[in-house]
Amino acid sequence: MSQQFQPPAPDSVTPAPGYPAPPAPKGNVALGVIAAVVAALVAAAAYGGIMNAIDREFGYAAVGVGALVGIAAGKLGGRNPVLPILAGALSVGAVYAGQLFYIALTVARLQHVGAADVLDTLGIDGLADIWSKSADLMEFVFLGLGAFAGFSVARKTAA
Repeated sequence: MSQQFQPPAPDSVTPAPGYPAPPAPKGNVALGVIAAVVAALVAAAAYGGIMNAIDREFGYAAVGVGALVGIAAGKLGGRNPVLPILAGALSVGAVYAGQLFYIALTVARLQHVGAADVLDTLGIDGLADIWSKSADLMEFVFLGLGAFAGFSVARKTAA
């Protein structure tokens, strides 16, 4: 005996033509922002420490600060167009904070006190005054290098 097999009736819903599905969004903007802020704080401390260790400013380290912030923003944040701009701005802040940290460490070494004592005595405003009185063209070049590196690395490494 043979059995009759009836194929199922076609669905009333027809599939969409062969368009690919939109890609799933990659990266998390909030995570990229948080990572960039943390990277900026760590890079600022490292930049100030490196300058204190060699007792002079080091321009390539400013590029490294920007690159570190840009990598953190780009890899974890994805392709959001705001992240490279944020990475550039945070890089400027990190280079500036690193320079202030270097000033604090230098004053602490010269006065034979701790850096916390210098921060307590002078405060951020006092360190900023010292920075503004001693700033030359190279200070601003380093700020610009950090910003450029942060922006371009964040844009190139966005996943």
